[in-house]
Amino acid sequence: MNKTKKMMAGVAASVMAISVTGCGNQDLPPEPTDVDCDDWDWDDESGTYYCDDDRSSNFGYYYFAGRMFKNKAGLRNFSKYKSYSKSYKSGIGSGSKGGFGG
Repeated sequence: MNKTKKMMAGVAASVMAISVTGCGNQDLPPEPTDVDCDDWDWDDESGTYYCDDDRSSNFGYYYFAGRMFKNKAGLRNFSKYKSYSKSYKSGIGSGSKGGFGG
């Protein structure tokens, strides 16, 4: 997969994460498939997936917009993540922190 397609897949997953809403049942975006990792976990604090596969070279890395970030500091410095995190943490229309709505 070329870089543009990877980026677009990541952006699509991010947009889906932003637009998904639910009451009491969080619907998560699909797990990344373009990265060497067999065990993805959702991190509620950052609103992203991280690799929990200790056999992968990406172990402990966060995934956002088709990119891997070694830690949350790197993720927070990424310009696209800055605008996403504001929306994610506001709960999109819910007025609450850390959710996808209602």
